[in-house]
Amino acid sequence: MTIDQIAIFCIIIFTFALFIWGKWRYDIVSIISLCILFVVDMILGGEKSNLIVDTADIFLGFGHPAVITVAAVLIISCALRNAGVVDLISRYIVPLSKNKIVHITTLSGVVAICSAIMNNVGALALMLPVAIKTSLKQKRSPSILLMPLAFASILGGMITMIGTPPNIIISTFRESQLLSLKMQALNDTASDAANYFLIRNINIEELIPSSFGMLDFSPVGFSIAIMGVLFISIIGWKLIPKESHKKPGSGSLFTIDEYITEIRISDKCKFIGFKVGEIEKYTEYRLTIFGTINDEGKVISPDSNQVIEESDRYLIKSDPVDLKLMMDEYTLRFTKKMRERIDKLKDENTVFKEVLITPGSPLENRDRTYFRRRTSNSVVLMSIARQDEPIQKRLENIKFRIGDVLLLQGDADILEDNIDLLHLLPLQHRDIEVGVFSKVGLSLLIFFSAISLNIFGVLPITLAFIIAILMYVFMDILPIRDLYKQVDWPIIVLLGTMIPISNALQTTGSSQLMAEILITITQDLPYWSILTLIMVITMCLSDIINNAATALIMAPIASGIAISLGLNIDPFLMSVAVGASCAFLTPIGHQCNALILGPGGYRFSDYWRMGLPLEILIVLFGTPLILYFWPL
Repeated sequence: MTIDQIAIFCIIIFTFALFIWGKWRYDIVSIISLCILFVVDMILGGEKSNLIVDTADIFLGFGHPAVITVAAVLIISCALRNAGVVDLISRYIVPLSKNKIVHITTLSGVVAICSAIMNNVGALALMLPVAIKTSLKQKRSPSILLMPLAFASILGGMITMIGTPPNIIISTFRESQLLSLKMQALNDTASDAANYFLIRNINIEELIPSSFGMLDFSPVGFSIAIMGVLFISIIGWKLIPKESHKKPGSGSLFTIDEYITEIRISDKCKFIGFKVGEIEKYTEYRLTIFGTINDEGKVISPDSNQVIEESDRYLIKSDPVDLKLMMDEYTLRFTKKMRERIDKLKDENTVFKEVLITPGSPLENRDRTYFRRRTSNSVVLMSIARQDEPIQKRLENIKFRIGDVLLLQGDADILEDNIDLLHLLPLQHRDIEVGVFSKVGLSLLIFFSAISLNIFGVLPITLAFIIAILMYVFMDILPIRDLYKQVDWPIIVLLGTMIPISNALQTTGSSQLMAEILITITQDLPYWSILTLIMVITMCLSDIINNAATALIMAPIASGIAISLGLNIDPFLMSVAVGASCAFLTPIGHQCNALILGPGGYRFSDYWRMGLPLEILIVLFGTPLILYFWPL
């Protein structure tokens, strides 16, 4: 093992450790790793090191076709939403929601189809309010709908090249890998690359390296998606623990039992004289006191025998609809500072909105001070709901997370602007600004025309999508102000910074070394078992780190194994694509899983109960499907 190989393995292990630790978001981790790669390359001698072939090209990853394609897909997703495509589809779902299994199957099927033609996180964000609204209408717990919905959006992304970033990465990697092998073989007829083409009986001169096409993922991806959607719709939802089921909504579109807010006891409050431990029963379990705010402003655990007195301050949990009623019924008051801000902003145009913190929101890992600064103190944070663990802090000390649900108050117009600015998803109701159904046909015509240009080899997919985006702008389907709004910039940064690290695995020979080690371990096993092992390893990594990063690391290793064995690299790359998309065991494995954590009322441990059987099914069915459609 060379010093370069030791260095890149240490960098990747360190990167994985930071991903798992989770202190910093994945884009920050990837930037740290890229900086370390550059520093280590300089320490090892710059030109003498193979970590970076040319330091001037260290940021060329941001111009990589995979990065540009991911950004283009996100923008096109916004255009399709604006045109009313998903809203039109959702109209036909409501009549099919009477039967529970049909309800789950319909929602899951629609989001899977949408995920095939747009980003899967965007598809889930669009269908989430539809699921919540129909669950309320049918008096059905949203918990049995939202996890199947999230899993189906992940499954649907596997159907086409543009459905999920791992597929785009694998597609472009195939072309660059074949091109690299061809150049090696032409330059050195005794190289491993030349030997690979000889074993495969491939004429090097006639070989034209190409990426996977738009529909090359469809035979395997569509089959797995159908199997997965049927499983989660018929069996999977029953595996969600009943104690995690949220009760159907009552007065609002989406009822949260665990909103956290601060109150004070007024001189006329009916709680005076009661013990803290008696309040939950006294309010018929609509309100729970779980923290006392002392004179220093710190939260301490309440003594259940403590007698409530005037001017006491508490942290409470309650549904916002119930709280509004109880404020009047028991003469409760908000704390003084919150009351002052509410009164200052209150006018005839004041509204309340429940919003969800989505992946990519600038509020992630920020606090209320940052929220006030970004909103110019024009919006009041009334309360916050979090389902994976109880909040034991005052509102001013809470760090926001993906999946948190916030109750906001403010002027209707200002609130809309800030919800858009902060990438929040409204749950109270959906105001579709552009939803002009007459443009649905035009938007789909532009979209499928772009795909056709790629399928028939007229244009590369990146250029075809850029032209489609220009058409959306010219046709007023996509306002210029929304052009970059839906781009998930942390993902773009992650891809742009991780590509040089992935390249370093190949330039240092580390991917080939890893491949040879795995071949040695599995030398007595049949080839199909090696494919299965690659898929399982990729799944495990994808459950704890970002799936795009997983694809970037596993793709060169998987292709290295295929080259060493003299086998077709395509089934090995497909195995990585499937495994990278299958992050069903944890809420942190995929953005879709994080998005439904709060609204669904799930616990961290709820995901694997449905996710593990689903991943096992995908491995059992996926490997034969890959071998059938992509022979070794």
